[in-house]
Amino acid sequence: MRFFRRLALICLFAMLTLPVQGDSFRVQDIQIQGLVRIEAGTVFTYLPVKVGDLVDEDQTAQIVRELYKTGLFRNIELHREGDVLVVVVQERPGIASITFDGNKILDDEQLTEVLDDIGIASGRVFNRTVLERLEGELLQQYYAFGKYNVEIDTTVDELPRNRVAVSILIAEGDVAQIKQIKIVGNESFDTETLTENFESGLVPWYKLFSTRDRYAKPKLQGDLETLRSHYLNHGYLKFDIKSTQVSLSPDKEEIFITINIDEGDQYTLEDIKLAGNLVLPEENLRALLFFSPGETFSRNKVIQSTEAILNRLGDEGYAFPNVNPVPELDEENKTVKLTLFVDPGKRTYVRRINFRGHKITRDEVYRRELRQMEGAWFSQTGIENSRRRIQRLSHVESVEVETQRVPGVDDLVDLEFDIEERLAGSFNIGAGYSDSQGAVFSTSVSQENFLGSGKTVSFSINTSKVNTIYALNYVNPYYTIDGVSRGFGFNYATSDAEEADISEYSTNQFSLSTSYGIPLTEVDRIGVFAQVSQTEVTTGVNAAQEIRDYIEDHGNEYDNLTLSSSFVHDTRDRSLFPRIGNRQRAGVEFTFPGSDLEFYKVSYSNAFYFPLNQTFVLSLASELGYGDAYGSDKDLPFFQKFRAGGVRTVRGYESNSLGPRDSQDRPFGGNFLTTLRGEVQFPPPAFPLFSPNSMRLNLFVDAGNVFEDVDDFETSELRASFGIGMNLITGFGGITAVLASPFNNQSGDDTESFQFNLGTRF
Repeated sequence: MRFFRRLALICLFAMLTLPVQGDSFRVQDIQIQGLVRIEAGTVFTYLPVKVGDLVDEDQTAQIVRELYKTGLFRNIELHREGDVLVVVVQERPGIASITFDGNKILDDEQLTEVLDDIGIASGRVFNRTVLERLEGELLQQYYAFGKYNVEIDTTVDELPRNRVAVSILIAEGDVAQIKQIKIVGNESFDTETLTENFESGLVPWYKLFSTRDRYAKPKLQGDLETLRSHYLNHGYLKFDIKSTQVSLSPDKEEIFITINIDEGDQYTLEDIKLAGNLVLPEENLRALLFFSPGETFSRNKVIQSTEAILNRLGDEGYAFPNVNPVPELDEENKTVKLTLFVDPGKRTYVRRINFRGHKITRDEVYRRELRQMEGAWFSQTGIENSRRRIQRLSHVESVEVETQRVPGVDDLVDLEFDIEERLAGSFNIGAGYSDSQGAVFSTSVSQENFLGSGKTVSFSINTSKVNTIYALNYVNPYYTIDGVSRGFGFNYATSDAEEADISEYSTNQFSLSTSYGIPLTEVDRIGVFAQVSQTEVTTGVNAAQEIRDYIEDHGNEYDNLTLSSSFVHDTRDRSLFPRIGNRQRAGVEFTFPGSDLEFYKVSYSNAFYFPLNQTFVLSLASELGYGDAYGSDKDLPFFQKFRAGGVRTVRGYESNSLGPRDSQDRPFGGNFLTTLRGEVQFPPPAFPLFSPNSMRLNLFVDAGNVFEDVDDFETSELRASFGIGMNLITGFGGITAVLASPFNNQSGDDTESFQFNLGTRF
């Protein structure tokens, strides 16, 4: 009403400013006065008259009304000066800026989008009548996130040149907590079963940092779909959510949710038909179904079956197939006849495969990983295998694939691989705090993916107080087009075992090596390795008797030819922070007969990954190792014995400290190694400085030890620890930090409560 009253007064005033005794005049010119920000041309576009038109008192109201409807002006006057029409306007102020203060749950960008939808944005005309609408819209946004105590205070400050600055102060308050979710009408399932997968609800006692009890409307909508899916997956095809009530306590801090449902009847699957263009034998498609007649109808199984058929058609070259499930209900017998209509579309070929997003690595490095070829039929499995193989490269963080139709052609597509790379070089620093030695440090430098070629050309330097290593290694992962790798290595290393709190001896070793890797399948690979080495052992005056005896029997210089072979089975979805799959490795290493030392070592290691949900991943890993001498030698060389302890084996214990000890009570190592490791890995709740794929926290339990021989193994002698760890990938390499608490440790064990490592391996 205020609008119409004001419009009437303005129109009356305008008419009083012109001759009203029946006079009219022909407009010879039009002048616009009072403009500050708005161009005169803008006003002319809204004027219902133009030069040459005849104007009388009946048209003045129309002129004012048309200009006022634009919302650009808060006052309009019309005057006549001879045959000139003078339009005097007073502009509404423009919004120079909109600022927010106090908002946390919604950022500035989100709030700006909300206001833009209702016509309030920087550069637009300001109208005080929309202030209430502004505050009301913001309140609704916060109510959707359970912020019912939110307070919004809007301040408008006038600025020069007819502008205003809008400041919005927000006191968000606390999120209202859910105290009860009640389901009314459920007879087949209890409320606990129906709500166990809800994102909203009461917080279990063991979830210390859960936000499950914080109400948010989007979360509740998702929970209602979860509820609907539960019933549809159990055959209740007529299930319906009648209503949902959300009520607040008087203090607006507690929320009570009531969901009223109608379960309906349960239906059984009576018959399954396949119709449409079955380009594959029907029996092949039926083998992909996850259900059979007589079962309770399940929407989830229908979806799984549909996806399986779509993937199968995708492997046959049909890039855009469609499978439409149509149920036919028998209300009397409560059964369903399901027909799957198959439309494969046209068989499609891949025209081009393009890569984007990579800045360092050459196209050929990615192209050789492809299992989908250009010019070949479209293959869903081939594309997924290609994506997975690229994803597992150490210098790749993430890979997405997009299928694009070729314009004007219905049987050709292009594939776009969007690749996000990570740095392939690393700067390695190791550090730890030992209860017995205090701080321990080590360093090394290496470089991978040399010049973007995918080859490893690394020069490593380690200058810790334990090891001094100079190594030059070259590996070509595609020595042949079939993926056979070849590598060469040069290594010079000195090791002071006493500095590592092992027995008192040091070694100098020079070696040359070559290696080959041969792929057997997409996930299986064998490797062969040969190394010629010269090793010299030096003992101190306080060396253990075991070492003196060994040197007396074998001397202190050894020339060996070492051969080794390994078999690797790897189904992980990525090499760093995998979510699913496993990696298993079995290996054997031995010195060739006639070497100065004759011994062998066999080993087996595995790591299995199971996604618990979208956030948490369970990792289970173990390692076994055994070694012994053969021929005339009686025992495994003391510097080749297995050792355990540290971030790679049993966290919470000093590196290499576990296992048998020598006659001077220093770690000596053993012939048999066993370790177990269990972790629950998850990304941090919020860490904006790093991408989601670059950081993981883990809760772990480790166990393991080294024994003199297999016969000496006893489970009671396993050392164990639990704690929390962090793995982070940065431009300098990978960072590992551990806080561990050992248990089942014995007197004399060397423990470490904190361990730290900066490098690429976790």
